[in-house]
Amino acid sequence: MNKKGQALGLGEVPGIVITLGLVAIILGIMATVLSQVQGTQTANSAAYNITSQGIAAQTSMSGWQGTWAVIAAAAVVIGLVGGFLFLRSRA
Repeated sequence: MNKKGQALGLGEVPGIVITLGLVAIILGIMATVLSQVQGTQTANSAAYNITSQGIAAQTSMSGWQGTWAVIAAAAVVIGLVGGFLFLRSRA
C-alpha cells in the first residue's frame, strides 16, 4: 500500500481484485456449509433457526459485493485523477 497521504493507483488494482475475489469465495463456501448443515437439522428447532439466520446474513452480505467493487474502482479513479492534477499543478 501507499504511504499515508498518497492516492490509490493502478498498482493497487491487483490486490483489490484478489481481495474482492477472496471475499466472494469465502461467502460462497460459508453459505454452502450453512445450507448443508441446515439440511441435517430438524425444521423449526433452535439450531435450524440459527442456521437460517446465518444464511440470511450471508445473502445480505453478498448483496453488497457489487457496491464494494464500485467503491474500490472509484477510489482508484479518484486517486489517479487527483494524482494527475496534483503533479500537473506542481510542474
